[in-house]
Amino acid sequence: MKKFTEVKELVAALEADADKFYNKANNAAGTRVRKGMQDLKNLAQAIRLEVQDTKNKG
Repeated sequence: MKKFTEVKELVAALEADADKFYNKANNAAGTRVRKGMQDLKNLAQAIRLEVQDTKNKG
């Protein structure tokens, strides 16, 4: 459950940069959003593997 909380915190942290990129055309904010989304992807994959492992154990 800890990793799922991290996902929620990461999405919340990216919200300001996403707003700056989409509404104010701030390209640096877009770079931060892309990096955050990559981190989110990696975290989601880790959660998937953890869930699968737990499910297979029993």
